[in-house]
Amino acid sequence: MKLTTRAYRDEEDYWRIRQFLREVLLLNERCEWSWLVARLDYWRWHGVENLDHFRLEEVVFLWETPDGRLAAVVNPEGKGEAHLQVDPRLRTPELEEEMLSLAERRLTSPDSEGRLKLCVWATDRDDLRRDALARRGYVKSGWPEHLRRRTLAEPILDAPPPSGYTVRALGEGAELLERCYASGLAFHEGDIQIAADNRADVSWYRSIQNAPLYRRDLDIVAIAPDGAVASFCTIWFDDVTRTACFEPVSTVPAHQRRGLARAALCEGLRRLKRLGATMAYVGGYSPAANALYASVGFAEYGLLEPWVKEF
Repeated sequence: MKLTTRAYRDEEDYWRIRQFLREVLLLNERCEWSWLVARLDYWRWHGVENLDHFRLEEVVFLWETPDGRLAAVVNPEGKGEAHLQVDPRLRTPELEEEMLSLAERRLTSPDSEGRLKLCVWATDRDDLRRDALARRGYVKSGWPEHLRRRTLAEPILDAPPPSGYTVRALGEGAELLERCYASGLAFHEGDIQIAADNRADVSWYRSIQNAPLYRRDLDIVAIAPDGAVASFCTIWFDDVTRTACFEPVSTVPAHQRRGLARAALCEGLRRLKRLGATMAYVGGYSPAANALYASVGFAEYGLLEPWVKEF
């Protein structure tokens, strides 16, 4: 079948890609061979709007069948990266080569020393892509992401928070400021200025809350005895595929090693089960994060590995 390639054009394409990812997930038996729609939304409303400020027309590319159906999509997540989303029914070595060639032309980025690089992500079970990357001179490099999943049919751990802490949905008003402050503390330990800036201008979090799958009742926080946000996890539930993704998950350093993230994760899983979710996903990089996720039932995983090429 002859496919045509074009750049992203408008908001209609975004909604087409969302539906495409849902279909591909189900075709792949709910394994993450392509992105979850939740990952696309989080990238669009946080990665693009708050961090890299991409113009989607310049970094997202579509392959279409003669009757106008999507066959594949190439997009970055960060600068100098490429993620390849493909309908498994239409996947061929020739299509894989086309996507990689386009990514090399349009998505490379200079590193700190000015050398052009491209990082393409491939799962550890994707022999077709791994072989194509090796032939083109890519080298597996860096930390893989553990793509963890668990079914909601399995029992959910009873993990109450320690005495004095409460786990619940994010509140209103000033609590949003504290949630933004906690994010800075958790992800930028030792840099109090970032936390203060996060709280001073919460427009970045408002952008995340604009994402189509965002729900306040699935934005889970652990509240310390003094009212501070001590830990948090945001959950993205797609009721079309009945799947959900946890992103981000973290705990403020001063409140770590008290079981707060575990308590928040389990509260989120219980809420998802009541909503009818059947599968949940979370991505982990560090040994500590992966141990935490395994402890609450995310035992099954695949690896999403970075392959890098210099130009």
